Amino acid sequence: MPIQNPYEEYQRNKILTASPAEVTLMLYEGAIKFCNIAIMAIEQNDIEKAHINITKTQRIIEEFRNTLDRKYEVAKEFDKIYVYVLQRLFEANVKKDKEILEEVNTHLRSLRDTWKEVMKRCNKA
Repeated sequence: MPIQNPYEEYQRNKILTASPAEVTLMLYEGAIKFCNIAIMAIEQNDIEKAHINITKTQRIIEEFRNTLDRKYEVAKEFDKIYVYVLQRLFEANVKKDKEILEEVNTHLRSLRDTWKEVMKRCNKA
């Protein structure tokens, strides 16, 4: 059996042992990272790399939408945000527009920061 990359093993274990709340936070961080990579790719005129990373961001947001617990009123509000972000990502991908991606990243950071605050408050309870 080949020796695995220790960093990859650490990352895999980190995900496997994370709570659902921590996984959600990791997904927000991933969406922000992929959006940033797409912005840099557009600046470098690397259209394929931009497309790939915008698509990765879209997949994360789609997963958030698919896993919303719609019996709660707040889920409807999050769904509206996710639909808007997905529309903007689609537009950014078609136009390869970094300004739209910067707007999306602002929304993603806000969602991530809100989630961090929720996690903090839940840990205090």
